[in-house]
Amino acid sequence: MPPKGPLPDILVSGRPTGRSEGYRILTPRTPHSRAGRAEEGFTEVELQEYQDDEANAYRTDSQQQSQPLLTASVSRGRAPGYRSRGDDEARTGGSKSFLKKLPLLGGSVLAVVVLVLFVISVNRPGALEAAFLQAPEVFFQTDEPYVQDGAHTARPIYTPSPMPLPSPSIVETRPPPDLLISYENYTSFPLTGAQYRHECAKLMSGFMHHGAYWDVPPMGANDVVHHDDVTNYHMHEGQPTRVCTSTVTYLLDGHVGLMADLALMAQAAAHAREHNRTFFVDDTHWNRGKWTDHFQPVEGRELGPEPGCLPPPREELVACPRTARHWVISSRTAKYHMGHSFSEEYEDPFGHNIQRLRPIYERALKSFEEVIRPNAHMAALIRSARAELTELLSIPPLAVDEPTNDSAGSQHKETNAQQMYIGAHIRKGDRVPGGYMFYPDKQVPLDNYVTGVRSTWDRLYGSTNASTSQPATPSPPRSPDVSSGRPDHYPAPPITWLASDSPAAAREFVAAFPPATAVFSLEHNTDPALRALAPKHDYVQAQFDDEPAEERVRLTRGMIVDFAMLSGMWAWPGEVLPAAVVCGIGSNVCRSAALGFGFDRAFGFDDDGDYTLGEINRERRRWVDVDVDGKIEPAWVAFEFH
Repeated sequence: MPPKGPLPDILVSGRPTGRSEGYRILTPRTPHSRAGRAEEGFTEVELQEYQDDEANAYRTDSQQQSQPLLTASVSRGRAPGYRSRGDDEARTGGSKSFLKKLPLLGGSVLAVVVLVLFVISVNRPGALEAAFLQAPEVFFQTDEPYVQDGAHTARPIYTPSPMPLPSPSIVETRPPPDLLISYENYTSFPLTGAQYRHECAKLMSGFMHHGAYWDVPPMGANDVVHHDDVTNYHMHEGQPTRVCTSTVTYLLDGHVGLMADLALMAQAAAHAREHNRTFFVDDTHWNRGKWTDHFQPVEGRELGPEPGCLPPPREELVACPRTARHWVISSRTAKYHMGHSFSEEYEDPFGHNIQRLRPIYERALKSFEEVIRPNAHMAALIRSARAELTELLSIPPLAVDEPTNDSAGSQHKETNAQQMYIGAHIRKGDRVPGGYMFYPDKQVPLDNYVTGVRSTWDRLYGSTNASTSQPATPSPPRSPDVSSGRPDHYPAPPITWLASDSPAAAREFVAAFPPATAVFSLEHNTDPALRALAPKHDYVQAQFDDEPAEERVRLTRGMIVDFAMLSGMWAWPGEVLPAAVVCGIGSNVCRSAALGFGFDRAFGFDDDGDYTLGEINRERRRWVDVDVDGKIEPAWVAFEFH
């Protein structure tokens, strides 16, 4: 029905226009007014939040409007006016605020953890790897067995598990394209001696390069790509960590005999020693076993400027030029490095004749004394051979403080007391004499060796020649004569250690002397281990690979023992030494045997004479060549090319 009278002006908010007395603010009592949003309404999300609570509460009887819709609802203590959000009830949004801040708090905690881990990794390298990369049972447990208190039980030494190695960090060093040496056509490393020689031939182009021996071209040296591992592995003290900065490697490829390789290796080791490079030996292609089967590891003898560093990757070895970072040299590439330019660099420019070769001789001698040393097994065999001479000759024990050539002692006059015999080496087989033009059959006559041994004994010991009864060359005796002095009484002179690759030549040599002559050799040794090392046929290098591996190792060991007995190398204090060696310069054994006597004594320069012109003193020499015998200059050379 219609209202009885006009309705008054009812306003939700604000003031009436035109009059201000008698009005009051009325609030519409709607379901949403409880939130103070009479004029705002809800968003879609807020409706969803409130629909379950307020909308459902609105429908209950207990919550229905109990007062007129337009009744004043001004709350106590509030000023009249616009109802803002939250007027009727305080909104509780603490949990929502915490959830909004949770990512910030998590990020802050994570940053603190990362900072702590960083500080630990800097102050205690390897601790994090040991903690996180090991299995829990490894990290938190121990290998030590449980032992009750008071129990007397020996505990094993606890060995911690090795720390895992970090991932390597590689830095590539690539030369300019015009200086890059490419090995892209090769798949196996190190290359063979023939392949390295081919690479040298390509680089040298058949021409001799002028300039100083170690000159680097203005544009730089040719080299391969290097991959340097710069990772700090935090290894224990004494363990290798990184590759050596600069190296010299001698490649044993079996192309030449043992002593030919050792003569070249001695010069290569000297290069490394003089130019602060680390020296290595590679026996990958060697046909005589492993280097350590016969000699001590060179890493332990020649420490170099970086003790404990690792050898370079084999694909980074370069044969030419010698100024490459990792230089490799072998018997097949030696001619590119030890020819005319080598002589110009290392010979004495002010010396004459053989005096010019003194620096090269000294370099080789030092390498044999410091780098090329027999291992324990070979040293025992050498000592056994020397001990037999001492026992059979009834030589009284010598003072242990007598100097030996272990420190160039063979150059001292005091070693005369230890020199009891003459060394003789007869090379047959496939070897061509140095003076082949003097011999119709291209072989040094056996009489040359027999005569050389007899005359040398008479010259050094001052006794009467047993075969001719002619007085020896007048010379004061320099070594004690322990022979019987009679051809029919053992040990008759000349006391000799005989080494030969030919059993037939050895028998012929022994037959040239009276039966009571003391001739020692591997074949006639009383030690079965030494007797087993004697050669059974003439040595032919081209056929050496056809021998079984065990036979090649056996012959190599026999040659090492023979060389030590001929030269006096690697002698212990108080052991007997040779007074001289008689051999042919066409053999590499003969060339290297001169090193055991020292330069002055080997060539007779050990008195007060003037040897400026470098002429060998034939009356005092200890190295006796019966091949060329001074007909060709120089009378001695350190090595040969192949």
